[in-house]
Amino acid sequence: MKVTTKVMTANRLGDGAVVYLADDNDWVLALDDAEVADGDEATAALEARAAASAARQEVVSTYLFAVSVSDTGIAPVSQREIIRAAGPTVGTDLPATTPLV
Repeated sequence: MKVTTKVMTANRLGDGAVVYLADDNDWVLALDDAEVADGDEATAALEARAAASAARQEVVSTYLFAVSVSDTGIAPVSQREIIRAAGPTVGTDLPATTPLV
């Protein structure tokens, strides 16, 4: 079965945070705030918007990933995205804002 429900993700260029593309073209930290695309046309539109954002050097490494949507929210299908959505797995004792060198 082909999964057609997807979300666009990337890493924010300034600090590397995992972000998701929202319907207002903003990149958000919470997966539940992301725009969910269902079908080829909707995913193509997300890809075009993400490419434009990457060209403006707002984010890097944009890609779509499969999600399931329920009454409790949006959930990643793959283990990799479950881990990314949960937040950093190392360095959690560092300050929230680390100066960029």
